[in-house]
Amino acid sequence: MPATAVYAAGAVCWRLIDGRIHVLVVHRTVYGDVTIPKGKVDPGETLPQTAVREIAEETGLAVALGVPVGVSRYQLPSGREKIVHYWAAHVTDKAVLASTFRPNAEIAALEWVTPKRARSYLTYEPDRDILDHFIALVDQGVTETFALIVLRHAKARSRSAWEGEDATRPLVERGVQQAAELVGTLSAWRPRRIVSSPAVRCATTVTPFGAATGIAIKRDDGISQDAWDAGRDEVRRVIGKRVRVGRSAVVCSHRPVLPEIMREIALATGTPLGSYVSDAADLDFGGFSVVHLSRSNPSSGIIAIETHAPTA
Repeated sequence: MPATAVYAAGAVCWRLIDGRIHVLVVHRTVYGDVTIPKGKVDPGETLPQTAVREIAEETGLAVALGVPVGVSRYQLPSGREKIVHYWAAHVTDKAVLASTFRPNAEIAALEWVTPKRARSYLTYEPDRDILDHFIALVDQGVTETFALIVLRHAKARSRSAWEGEDATRPLVERGVQQAAELVGTLSAWRPRRIVSSPAVRCATTVTPFGAATGIAIKRDDGISQDAWDAGRDEVRRVIGKRVRVGRSAVVCSHRPVLPEIMREIALATGTPLGSYVSDAADLDFGGFSVVHLSRSNPSSGIIAIETHAPTA
């Protein structure tokens, strides 16, 4: 993508009203138009962070991201290309009650409407295209989702440069920075659990996120490299529980173990194996893949996978 492009992110916010799905559209004050909430990336932000922040700023709603619903590209009057990434975002009743929105110089009003009505309200064709992607999810019955975030540990001391046991290898300075920068991005999906290999390099990678969110880190030898090397790993047990529980979680492990973690997610959800599964396990230090599954029927298969490279 061109370096001169303007990047932005947003979400199709949805909720149930009288048993029917409604989506949120915003009436903008300055432009006099109706759009899906979105905004430009701030310096140092990742796209998921931007989406969550912009929703909060424009609508007063605190949301967790769900399934990605597309990317729109269009030319600005300046001639630069604008690239906007979108997710679905379920808005809970609690979030609605806690909303701090007041009409302001940017947003005149918020309106919850059915997807069909929203399509007729939206001013711009790219927004209607994104809404159509969301409507396709509604038609498939897979709007209620949770995410398994498969994370490779951050950059650690190499084996050749470490005299202690492999499991005690610490993060290098770059790895510490990667671990710190993961906090804001991982928070966009609001994981409820953290499961990590007990190796120092894995546990240290998720420690900043655990500290920021108050989530205790579950150290499980079943996804450690030592167990993997010895042929006594328990990836099926670990992943099976995460799928069965149906709550968003971070699973932090090692490069050799990641393909088996992805494979077990596919098998546990009845998803046909393919190159996309192995591709999602091909992560750099501090990189992660977000695997979206149906909360009501996880055996319906993987709905989407998005992969994020480390920022440091």
